[in-house]
Amino acid sequence: MSIEERFWAFHESNPKVYQLFDRFTKQVISRGHTRFSSDAILHRIRWETNVETHGDKFKINDHYSAYYARMWMDLNPDHDGFFATRELREAA
Repeated sequence: MSIEERFWAFHESNPKVYQLFDRFTKQVISRGHTRFSSDAILHRIRWETNVETHGDKFKINDHYSAYYARMWMDLNPDHDGFFATRELREAA
């Protein structure tokens, strides 16, 4: 299974991750940032889900930040380019 296929399976099983990604990205924008790191957002989500909350914990693959960044910008076209992106290279 490709990274992208694993990402979509993870996303479907864990919709809260995107909700947090959206919330934290909008929080960063509200603080005046015009560019930011999707990896930093993902680390903030890890903090939120592993330290601040109780209940089921899950691991988020580092490779997924590129997919969350692209999805977020697709859904928020006014902020296209907020996250820097590179050409995706598929790794097993």
